[in-house]
Amino acid sequence: MRASILLLLLLGAVGGARAEEFAAKVIAVLDGDTVLVKRAGGPVKIRLAEIDAPEVAHAGMGDQPHSSQKGQAYGSDSRRSLADMVLGKQVQVNSQATDQYGRMVAHLSIDGLDVNAEQIRRGMAWEYSHFHSNRALIALQQQAKQDARGLWAQANPTPPWDWRKRHPFRDKKHASAAASSSGCGNKKHCSQMSSCAEAMHYLNRCGVKSLDRDGDGVPCEKLCAGGINK
Repeated sequence: MRASILLLLLLGAVGGARAEEFAAKVIAVLDGDTVLVKRAGGPVKIRLAEIDAPEVAHAGMGDQPHSSQKGQAYGSDSRRSLADMVLGKQVQVNSQATDQYGRMVAHLSIDGLDVNAEQIRRGMAWEYSHFHSNRALIALQQQAKQDARGLWAQANPTPPWDWRKRHPFRDKKHASAAASSSGCGNKKHCSQMSSCAEAMHYLNRCGVKSLDRDGDGVPCEKLCAGGINK
């Protein structure tokens, strides 16, 4: 399964996803390896390349609150770590590809700091490079593990790709598809939204324009600007 995902990412890069570099403001942090940035054409979801962070808890989409499940250990810590670095700040984006779920796969940097690598150095994500070929990231992970930083304080932490196999409905890599097929329900106000991701779903998939009062493409400013995705 993991090999096929990596192959699809590689094919996406080869098959026409044009690499580009640009600066953008991070308007939401969805988890330890996924952010929303604001561009002229609207929000862009970015999956941080070559890392995989512990899964966070997500509320159910549509009118299906029963679909919520608890997140993985250190999921919230990983998201908080990433938010501390980039939320509300201008970052440099070096895109690598567009994955099969329409997300940009990219490296982020801020003031010369490699954000992807820093998440690994802090023990807030696993190295997830193609065939584990990035020796620099592997070395950072080994040092974090040796120092028992972050998730490595656990005796035997479960990699997120294994955790997702045990919780298939919670696989964030299928979240967009699950959301679009779950229906739109009757929610129309920001007070009814449990997460930025849900608000984005209702705005973009269901056309609830009242969630974006200033028309900038970002729904429920307070919710999304805070990076809340509980």
